[in-house]
Amino acid sequence: MRRFRSLFFVLTPLLLMLSGCSVNPVTGQSEFSLVSADQEVAIGANNYTPSQQSQGGRYYLDPNLQVYVSSVGHKLAAVSDRPNLPYEFVVLNNSVPNAWALPGGKIAVNRGLLTHLEDESQLAAVLGHEIVHAAARHGASQMTRGTLLNIGAAAVGMAGASYGLGGAGTQIAQMGAAAWMARYGREDELESDNYGMEYMSRAGYDPSGAVKLQETFVKLSQGRQQDFISGLFASHPPSQERVNANRAKAATLPKGTINRDIFQRKIKQLKQDEPAYKAQDAAIKALNAKDAKTALAELDRAIAIQPNDGYFWELRGHAWELQKNPANAEKSFTTAIGKNPDYFSHYLARGMLRYDEGNKSGARTDLENSYQILPTPYASYYLGEIALDGGDQQNAIRYFQTAAAGTSEVAKKAQARLAVLELSTAPHKYILCKLYLAEDGYLYIVIKNNSPVTVTNVELQLTEMLNAFVAGSSTTLSGPSQLTPGQQLSMRTRLGPFKDNAEINRYRAQVTRVQVPKP
Repeated sequence: MRRFRSLFFVLTPLLLMLSGCSVNPVTGQSEFSLVSADQEVAIGANNYTPSQQSQGGRYYLDPNLQVYVSSVGHKLAAVSDRPNLPYEFVVLNNSVPNAWALPGGKIAVNRGLLTHLEDESQLAAVLGHEIVHAAARHGASQMTRGTLLNIGAAAVGMAGASYGLGGAGTQIAQMGAAAWMARYGREDELESDNYGMEYMSRAGYDPSGAVKLQETFVKLSQGRQQDFISGLFASHPPSQERVNANRAKAATLPKGTINRDIFQRKIKQLKQDEPAYKAQDAAIKALNAKDAKTALAELDRAIAIQPNDGYFWELRGHAWELQKNPANAEKSFTTAIGKNPDYFSHYLARGMLRYDEGNKSGARTDLENSYQILPTPYASYYLGEIALDGGDQQNAIRYFQTAAAGTSEVAKKAQARLAVLELSTAPHKYILCKLYLAEDGYLYIVIKNNSPVTVTNVELQLTEMLNAFVAGSSTTLSGPSQLTPGQQLSMRTRLGPFKDNAEINRYRAQVTRVQVPKP
């Protein structure tokens, strides 16, 4: 118990130092937050465009729909508890029935959700809900929770180690953090439903739209639609509890506008194109199964209905790639770029194709365009390869460092490339040395290859230090002739015999040279 008390007294001053007391602008309750209002706005602004690009990009086929959704959103935002936030509303070209809000009022709704709505009051329910997430600082709360859980993870890890749990304690805490951050909490969702309906009422909308909205989502989550919605609308999980709560809240509010006819006119283009997007989904399924013929047939159907969606043409290019027809693939990718020059994926697809076909100059232009819109690991990796081909090692390293984050196949390739480049100039970053005194009294060096590539002809420098900061005499030693990734070897030096570890503490060892495979 004393150890946990000590841990409490260590953490308490830290939390007090980090803490910031703020008032929830919606509920009026005092809350703990590590994120300021200005930081919220900056986070939302910096992530809004990348978030759109990574989820299909803006729906551009009907600009009037964007204007309409934005007008409804701003009507609600004006009567919210934080009307001065820099609100923005966008429709994304994404079939998933979802909507989301970034901190600071940056809100998106997918076209796939709009087709499941019946009237403007239901749209107002969606947007009002998201506005509350922004106005009530739910994103800031999530970020604060995440920070505190990281502190908590360290604390539980320390406590676990003290009681024999070792790394298991930290792992348990991290699993808890992941569960907390996977979605908004139940209270956040109910709060957004409740106050979102109040915003609807203030703006003149019928609150029954929020009831019907939740009823729709509950139906989608049942039976054959379970796979359709699971994981797709996970950030706002539907439930009968939310339906009941919305119904009770609606009973306390006055009736208002529904605007079914206006809404149906505004989504007319989406309704007309629904069969095209169903064909797109079928084409994607066929491409995942490596069935290019079926994919092309489905995309023909989609393009016959809506020829101006660039993603149909990009998918067509991928189908031609499967059929080993790069000429037709490039034509399709070029058409996709012409249809939607603001979407990163079209440039990335053509850039990767051009690189594989040996057109490095064309590939570089496309990949740079893609990278400028949305820096992705694939664009980073291929730009690194192009920089390396041109002898620009500095930029190659920069691009490979960006691509190397994560565990994907392209990340692993970038890690290998990066290791090869850095091993030639800074081998000690990857090939580690540790000294120890063996039972025979002689100094030994343990050498481990932490790089993802095999190295040969390892050379080390053993230095005797005059003091903690000044190096004395040095000796060059030949190390292992080969070290594979992860391999660890031990070598005996001629230094010794020593009596104890204190005598070897004045020595330092570092790898100074290795031979590496050519990039």
